[in-house]
Amino acid sequence: MDGCLLESMGDLKRTHTCGELNEKDVGSTVVLMGWVQTTRDHGGLIFIDLRDREGITQVVFNPEIHEESHKKAHLLRSEYVVAVKGKVRKRPEGMANPNIVTGEIEVVADDLRILNSAKTPPFVIEDHAQISENIRFRYRYLDLRRPSMIHNLTIRHLAAKCVRDFLSEQGFIEVETPFLTKSTPEGARDYLVPSRLNPGKFYALPQSPQLFKQILMVAGLDRYYQIVKCFRDEDLRADRQPEFTQIDMEMSFIKEEDLFKVVEGLMVTLLKRLLGVEINTPFKRLTYQESMDRFGTDKPDLRFHMELKDVSPLFRESAFKVFEHAIKKGGVVKAINVKGGAGTSRREIDELTQSAGQYGAQGLAWIRVLDGRFQSPIAKFLSDSEVIGLKGMLNIEEGDLILLVADQPNVVHQALGQLRLIMGRRLNMIKEDTFDFVWITNFPLLEYDELEGRYVAVHHPFTAPMEEDLEILKTQPEKVRARSYDLVLNGVEIGGGSIRNYRNDVQSMMFDALNIKQDEARDRFGFLLEALEFGAPPHGGIAFGFDRLLAVILKEESIREVMAFPKTQKAVCLLTHAPSVADKRQLDELSLKIKTIKSESEKG
Repeated sequence: MDGCLLESMGDLKRTHTCGELNEKDVGSTVVLMGWVQTTRDHGGLIFIDLRDREGITQVVFNPEIHEESHKKAHLLRSEYVVAVKGKVRKRPEGMANPNIVTGEIEVVADDLRILNSAKTPPFVIEDHAQISENIRFRYRYLDLRRPSMIHNLTIRHLAAKCVRDFLSEQGFIEVETPFLTKSTPEGARDYLVPSRLNPGKFYALPQSPQLFKQILMVAGLDRYYQIVKCFRDEDLRADRQPEFTQIDMEMSFIKEEDLFKVVEGLMVTLLKRLLGVEINTPFKRLTYQESMDRFGTDKPDLRFHMELKDVSPLFRESAFKVFEHAIKKGGVVKAINVKGGAGTSRREIDELTQSAGQYGAQGLAWIRVLDGRFQSPIAKFLSDSEVIGLKGMLNIEEGDLILLVADQPNVVHQALGQLRLIMGRRLNMIKEDTFDFVWITNFPLLEYDELEGRYVAVHHPFTAPMEEDLEILKTQPEKVRARSYDLVLNGVEIGGGSIRNYRNDVQSMMFDALNIKQDEARDRFGFLLEALEFGAPPHGGIAFGFDRLLAVILKEESIREVMAFPKTQKAVCLLTHAPSVADKRQLDELSLKIKTIKSESEKG
C-alpha cells in the first residue's frame, strides 16, 4: 500500500458519526472513523470525504497545522479505513454543500491513523453508479456501503421494530415456529432437508407457519404474531425470492372486521413512523368480482381513474362481427377510455396489441377521438347508435383513446387490466407519492384445475366458506365464496389471509369438495386435524410479505433492494456461491447418492 504502515486506533475513541456534525459543533475537537469516499489534492491542502453509515464529513489536511498527517493523507485511496482527530470549523464563504447534513462545516485534522487499506473496488461506492446486478451481488459487502442500501436496511429495521411494538400493544404474543417441519402442500415446491438420524426421511422448510399458527389458536394463545422466514422452491422474478420474510399473525374469536381494524392500525402506524405520512381509515373495499369487473385484476392500482366498462349490450347484433361473435360465444366486449391518449402513435398501439396478446387476446380494437370524429379501422363498422352508446357509457371527449377487447371474461380482464397500467404509467396518471390501500374480499373458495381434473383451493384447504354458501358447497362448488381477503397497496398485493375452518364437519366438507380422501387428509394434515378435535376456537389471520411491503413503501422495483443478501433469479448467492456441491462424506452420513443427469447433447 504505497509504503504506508497500518496503525491501530490507539487512544482515539470515536466521538461522532460522519453524519451529525453541524454549525453548533464549530470549535469542538472530534474524532471520526470511517471509509475514504474521495480524495482531492488542491495543491497544499488535501481534502477527503469521510463516510460511515450515517453520512459524510469533509476533512481537511493542512501541512501548516499538522505536517505528519498531511504527509500520510497523500497515501489515502478510495475505501481506506481511517481514524481522524481534528477541530470543527465553518466552511469558507461559498464552499458549503447544501446536499449533505454536514455541508456547513469541515474538520481540520491534526491526527490521522490509517487503520486499513483497501483494494480498488470494482465499482464506485455511490448511489447513481451504473452497476450490473450480478456485480453488486458478487461484492454485496461493497454494495451495502452505498447510502441507498444503508437507508433501505435502516428502514427495514425500523419497520420490524414498529411492527413488534404495535402488535405487542395490541395484545399479541410473538411465538417462533419450527423451520424443520413436515412437508404440507401449499402451492409451491418445498425445500427438503434430509434427516441424518432418520435415514430416508426428510424435513421440509416451511412455506408459511400456517398450520402452526392455527394450532397456537387451539392452544389458547388468542393473539399470535411472528416476523418469520419462509421458503418456497419456485421460479423467481422481481417480487420473489427462495427465502422471504412474512409478518404473520392469527387471532381467536374474531370476524373479518376485527382483523381489518388491527391491520389498518398497523399500516397507519408504519407509514407515520417510517415516512411521516398520514393515511385515512377505513381502507376502501372491493369484492373480488367487483375488482375484476372494474379493473381487470384482483390487485388494482387505485391511484388513478380508468375503469373497464362492459359495452357488450351495444354490440349483440353489430356489423363488426368480431364483437358480435365473441358475445355469442359467451364472451364480453369491454373498453377503457384513456383520457388524453389520442396522441398515441400507431407504433405504440401495435405494442399495446402485442401486450394484450400476451394475455390471450386475439386482437385489440382502438378508436382515437380527434376533430370530433372517431378515427379507427373499425369506425366504418359502427352504427350511429353504437357511436352514441359508446360516447355515453365511456364519457368520451375530444383527445381520448378508446381501447376495446372482445373475448372470454378472464382474457378481457387480464388484457385490459394490463393496458390500463401501461397507459396510466405512460401518461403520468399515477400519483406516485400516494399510498392507496384497498381490501379485496369474497374470493372464490375453489377453482377447477384442468390438469388435475378436480377443484383446488384458491387460498388453502383451511379457508372457511361463507356460511350462507355452505349449502351449495357440494352441488355448485365453483359459486362458493371464501371468507378470505387480500390487502393491496398501489397495485401490489402485500398481504392475504382468511377466517379458518375450526369445525371438523365443515373441514370434512371442504376435503370432499377438494376430492381429498380421509386417509390422505390425515396423512398430510393429521396433527392439525387432531388438534381441531380438542375445542378449537373460531379464528383467522393474515400474512404480509414484509419484503414486498417495504419495496412498495420505498418505491423499489424489486424486493432484492430491501434484502441484505438476496439471491439471483436462479436462486444463486453470488457472494457465498451457494448452492454448492456436498462432499461424499456428508452425503454418506445422510444416506444420499447423487444421480448424474445427462445433458441433451450427451444423450445424443
